Amino acid sequence: MARNFGKVAVLMGGPSAEREVSLKSGSAVLAALKRQGVDAHGVDADKSTLRWLEDGKFERALIMLHGRWGEDGVIQGALEVLDIPYTGSDVLGSALGMDKLKSKDLWSAVGIPTPAHAVLESGTDFDKVAEKLGLPVFVKPVREGSSLGVSKAKTVAELKAAWKSAAKYDDQVIAERLIDGAEITCGILGDQALPLIRIETDREFYDYEAKYLLDTTRYLCPSGLSAERETEIQALALRAFDVLGCRGWGRVDFMCDQREQAYVLEVNTVPGMTDHSLVPKAAKQAGINFDELVLRILETADVTR
Repeated sequence: MARNFGKVAVLMGGPSAEREVSLKSGSAVLAALKRQGVDAHGVDADKSTLRWLEDGKFERALIMLHGRWGEDGVIQGALEVLDIPYTGSDVLGSALGMDKLKSKDLWSAVGIPTPAHAVLESGTDFDKVAEKLGLPVFVKPVREGSSLGVSKAKTVAELKAAWKSAAKYDDQVIAERLIDGAEITCGILGDQALPLIRIETDREFYDYEAKYLLDTTRYLCPSGLSAERETEIQALALRAFDVLGCRGWGRVDFMCDQREQAYVLEVNTVPGMTDHSLVPKAAKQAGINFDELVLRILETADVTR
């Protein structure tokens, strides 16, 4: 039987482009809490949610909202106004973690390696971007997750088309230098870096389908890196997380070059918790089952802000 956390709202769904993934994550988390006797209630977030939380006298909120509203500091600020403790990063850490451009600026300022990038907009000289970064490049919306709007451009024409596609998700778009090597992710739980996972896919890159729909994506944990290199990347993940002011739990994604030098891509402050998700896989390797992981995430709401 779990300790008494009081009445807990599991916030999920919402209006973002990641709504369907959020509903899956939230449902899995809600079921795990109920299995352990927690008085948990699922809440599909909309404009009436704050009044509902206040009227319902909820004592904690476990945030499973992916993307906007959930990972950008919006719901965190609202919960602070209501004085309801919530899981994960605070307003600032969430906002910075959601913004790939601000994240890269901060990491670069303190010497954390991250791939070179260029901002893309209507007046951009795409030939110069290709010359600066080389081809191919990845094109990404600045404030979006789950690889939505991300594409790989191999020519200048594809680069311009990729910008137009990404701009449907966000008015800020970046091109990022390709790092040609292993894709690695590191889950974070409290002050603990979980075992690394190496991701392998037969698709062009680890896109939305590879993440959520296909069963052919391979997740290697142990990662196959040496113990020394794994420890170095875990330390880098904790530092990258801390520099953005993130806390509680999350995930840091990397690309490694052929020499196993790791470059930070982004931080996820509300990672997925579906059957395809990475943090549960890493936690299992560390001896933490799904139900225990969910309780430990809920406990992050108790940390004084």
